Amino acid sequence: MTASLTIQQTAEACGLSVHTLRYYERIGLIKPIPRRSNGHRLYRADDLNWIAFLLRLRATGMSIEEMLHYAQLREQGDLPASVAERKAMLVRHTAAVEAEVRAMQETLAYLHQKIALYSNMETDLQSP
Repeated sequence: MTASLTIQQTAEACGLSVHTLRYYERIGLIKPIPRRSNGHRLYRADDLNWIAFLLRLRATGMSIEEMLHYAQLREQGDLPASVAERKAMLVRHTAAVEAEVRAMQETLAYLHQKIALYSNMETDLQSP
């Protein structure tokens, strides 16, 4: 990867819109991005790694407010209280994601049962 990416390149690499990247920076989810002399943002590998982490949190249902709180704790650095709270947030979030996965697995099993039922019905209907 190059040393830095433009906002458009970053948006494409992350699967986000330019508007979303600007929004995330404006609300504080992303630290202010360094800019060229012409004002264009230059995203570094660390920025992309952070954005990828945010996308995983968002994809697993973490709210923007919770993500903001996590980002604020991250900005405090590796102070014991900050580390402990970030860990606790991720433990709680992981538990919620695991519960959702279990619920989805139950739903998936039910759907497979229904498909099997319809397959059996089709077989029975085709038999003389």
